[in-house]
Amino acid sequence: MAAKRKTRQRNGFRTNEYVVYPAHGVGRIVAIEEQEVAGAKLELFVIDFEKDKMTLRVPTFKSESVGMRKLSNETIVKKAMTTLKGKARVKRTMWSRRAQEYEAKINSGDLIAIAEVVRDLYRSETQPEQSYSERQLYEAALDRMAREVAAVEKLDEGNAVQKITDVLARTARNARKAAMEAEAAAAQDEAA
Repeated sequence: MAAKRKTRQRNGFRTNEYVVYPAHGVGRIVAIEEQEVAGAKLELFVIDFEKDKMTLRVPTFKSESVGMRKLSNETIVKKAMTTLKGKARVKRTMWSRRAQEYEAKINSGDLIAIAEVVRDLYRSETQPEQSYSERQLYEAALDRMAREVAAVEKLDEGNAVQKITDVLARTARNARKAAMEAEAAAAQDEAA
């Protein structure tokens, strides 16, 4: 496999651009190479996932079919942050089925779907602890979301995680406050 000619742009993607590869999250295209594999010439995107210490080579003609996409725009990031403020939607199905659905959303590469997983699996300090597998899925979704938010908003990953968890904590506090106010109002109505 010898690298031949190098190009700077293909299929709307260019070198040094951050992209989302659904199964791995945010990576950076470090090169577009032509290589000979089994006698056939293939043009490949070379994508570096720095945090995972991994390099992936994706044939340029497969970029669309594998779901590789550009980073979300600021509007989609805002919509994802708004999604975090919604009420958690936890289905009453077996955990194994829900876990599969969460995993599929995480690996879809869709920032809004990933935000739904983060929202649904978030536990505030007043809620019961998560199981190991719930915690693993939550952290995977939070990591994927934070990487993309960080890349779009030009933050470091730690600040992106903090921004996301602040929204979740604020939403949980507001929900608790509303529940306490509703209880107090109901108690007053009963007393009257």
